[in-house]
Amino acid sequence: MKVNEIMTKDVVSVDQNTPLSKAVKIMADKDIGAIVVQIEGPAFGIFTQHDLLTRVVAPGKDLETTKIKDVMTQSIKCAQAEDDVEDVLRVMYQENVRYLPVMDKRKLVGIVSTADLFKFTFRASEGYAEEVI
Repeated sequence: MKVNEIMTKDVVSVDQNTPLSKAVKIMADKDIGAIVVQIEGPAFGIFTQHDLLTRVVAPGKDLETTKIKDVMTQSIKCAQAEDDVEDVLRVMYQENVRYLPVMDKRKLVGIVSTADLFKFTFRASEGYAEEVI
């Protein structure tokens, strides 16, 4: 199965100069654990719940005055839409990440999360169980 079959296609993003208070509110309102950060050029960053804990809450940064670009993860790996799910799972495990942006060549088309992978694994095991029975 290809990653574009299990990814979340509705990617939520904010500008790099967005205050953390606004970004965190968006994440809470949409019940998401990561948000893509648009930066100059074709590149982008990502801000996750883990970043919130380790780079904001623990050091006591101010949500109103801190910009998301100052606490986001900048150098991120991406999957390609046609990558096999198993390969993406391996990359996420090796890199110890919970979210991986998905590209179609150079265009962002989705994001895959550990939750997406859990659903895929569960459905696959259900299918296997049905075949055995």
